[in-house]
Amino acid sequence: MSDYSASNKRIAKNTLFLYGRMGLSILVNLYTMRVIWQVLGIDDYGIYNLVGGIVLMFQFLNSAMVVSSQRFISFELGKGNFDNLRKVFSISVTVHYLLAGVILFLAETVGLWFLNSKLNIPADRMTAANWVYQCSILAFLVTVISVPYNACIVAHEHMKAYGYFGILEVLLKLGIVFLLMAIPFDKLITYAILVLVVQVSIRVIYQVYCRRHFPECHYNYTRDPHLMRDMFSFAGWSFLGNMGFSVRDQGLNILINMFFNVAMNAAKGIAFQVANVIRNFSSSFQMALNPQITKLYATGEIDRMLLLLSRGCKFSFLLVMIIAIPLYFKAEYVLQLWLGNVDSNMVVFLQLSLITVLIESVVTPIVTALQATGNIRRFQIIISIIMILNIPAAWVWLKIDLNPYSVMWVTIITSLIGIGARLVLLKEQIGFSLKWFIRITCQPLIAPLILTTIPLYFISSFLDNNTITNLILFVGCTLTLSAVSIYIFGLTKRERNVINGILKSKFTSKKDR
Repeated sequence: MSDYSASNKRIAKNTLFLYGRMGLSILVNLYTMRVIWQVLGIDDYGIYNLVGGIVLMFQFLNSAMVVSSQRFISFELGKGNFDNLRKVFSISVTVHYLLAGVILFLAETVGLWFLNSKLNIPADRMTAANWVYQCSILAFLVTVISVPYNACIVAHEHMKAYGYFGILEVLLKLGIVFLLMAIPFDKLITYAILVLVVQVSIRVIYQVYCRRHFPECHYNYTRDPHLMRDMFSFAGWSFLGNMGFSVRDQGLNILINMFFNVAMNAAKGIAFQVANVIRNFSSSFQMALNPQITKLYATGEIDRMLLLLSRGCKFSFLLVMIIAIPLYFKAEYVLQLWLGNVDSNMVVFLQLSLITVLIESVVTPIVTALQATGNIRRFQIIISIIMILNIPAAWVWLKIDLNPYSVMWVTIITSLIGIGARLVLLKEQIGFSLKWFIRITCQPLIAPLILTTIPLYFISSFLDNNTITNLILFVGCTLTLSAVSIYIFGLTKRERNVINGILKSKFTSKKDR
């Protein structure tokens, strides 16, 4: 079997396993979110999302090193340089412990001041909010120091282990739900403490696994000024780009809180949680794909890398489209089935979040290819500026039209601008043709999108009675329309032949039985 066929087979197997894990995770997460929403109530749920968001504002510090660790570990694996691989891991561990100290200092000074003096939180819930804040900080710090271990699992493509640990985490969070209903103490404080316990337990398991399976995952203090300088340079520019995303996402939450209240934060929080479930479908596919993109660049196989990138963008979009479009049309009824009583704010937030997720589904493979080059300064500066501009633009829009959904329209516009900027920058880095990318990646998406969306609009109007039967019929129509349009217009001849071969082999094996 050729290396190309073996890598494709490995990507396919990893993707299928991650989707199996994702299916279970979605079912459990949807149930747990529903119960937590009911147990905490709208205000406490809004407080949890808002306060947790302050901690996540420091995520950009950690995300920069996540990207750096994964890129350098995958790069050294691709080149087969195991001495450098050990150095990269040990330096990553040292840096992440230092980073955890910086985050702790900022969180307990600037973050704590902001929580207690600037946010619109009811006075009788400030004590609970501070408990949530401290637990969120500790959980986040545990995540920070575990990054090098997670990066090794992804780089080695041990997706089964990653999947099993993810399932265990989901089941532990399910256990939190039952404990939360039984424990007679303050529900919000109890929930924050239990989430912290789960995070610590999972991170310990990750580290034990890595130390047993990957020889480089044994820490030795290492001094390599050249390698450390390269990693810090890469992380420094990644830090700038990730700061833009952190300011955008959490800054919008704070803007909503300043103009409205914690109930509006809860509405946006629920919409974000549901949209994030959809986003994770494409993330599972991309997680299996990203190490291969970096390794192909490391070995100089640029044409194969570009083809893999193009397919990653196309299939990520189509996978999200199949779920996002029907959910967009039936958002209100699905939320009612899931949560009970919902308001119109939550419905509109969810619909606009789904549009954002669909647009951004193509981003990760492009970003991975840019990061693989190691030359990311201009890319991170430009993207951070685009993302940060969300905040002043949203503030102006809210001042002109006091409408909470304004912030989502700003996000949609800047997401589109960001994709265009990334493609132009990638073209400058590796010299591929934008016309080629549009022809083989973007054009095949247009017909399936139109031929699925327009008929579903009319079908939704026809099946306007909110019943389970009509919802099942609507989902059936969605799957049929999307499958036919994707097969005819979204796939190349070679991709259709692969699918035909799989279906034929399945049919033949059943017939032989």
